[in-house]
Amino acid sequence: MFTGIIQAIGKIVQVKPSEDDSDRSLSIMISSESLDMADVLIGDSIAVNGVCLTVTALHCRLFEVDISPETLKCTQGLDRPDQAVNLEKALRLSDRLGGHLVSGHVDATAEVLRFLPVGANYQLTLRSPKHLLRYITHKGSITVNGVSLTVNAINNDEVSINLIPHTLSMTNLNALKPGMQVNLETDMLARYVENLLHRSEA
Repeated sequence: MFTGIIQAIGKIVQVKPSEDDSDRSLSIMISSESLDMADVLIGDSIAVNGVCLTVTALHCRLFEVDISPETLKCTQGLDRPDQAVNLEKALRLSDRLGGHLVSGHVDATAEVLRFLPVGANYQLTLRSPKHLLRYITHKGSITVNGVSLTVNAINNDEVSINLIPHTLSMTNLNALKPGMQVNLETDMLARYVENLLHRSEA
């Protein structure tokens, strides 16, 4: 479990087939940059661009994770060397919940339609997959590349979000351009509520 508050920007430094490459899984090595790794152990979870991944090896300021074909199919930005990635260690029960509850299980990718300056801020407009729109609400929470954000407006399948300078300086969202794909996770509470309502009607 995560909060969507990014702790560091890392970089993918190596991508290779995993040791058991029969299922086309990848092993990637990530430079943790300024992320405090002192309390990270093999087997711990780290969100990489919003994707919950398990640490399989540690090398000083580097760590390795394996990525399954299913994860590669529904995410972006995890199989390209030199890609900057948002990093967040798993939430501890004693931590502040500064963003919202994030599972690290990306629902799908979304297309960047517009990324425009509005004063000191930027307005990000995404095209959401239609099947996810029922989980996205005005002033509700959404996760983009692992960053907890608040939805400002919804127009058909377009979702608009305001990004403040602090968010831009602390994440890789400052490099977004129209046509790019981002990892999108909707609010897990909305999905649980829908599931409970569906079961109660059955």
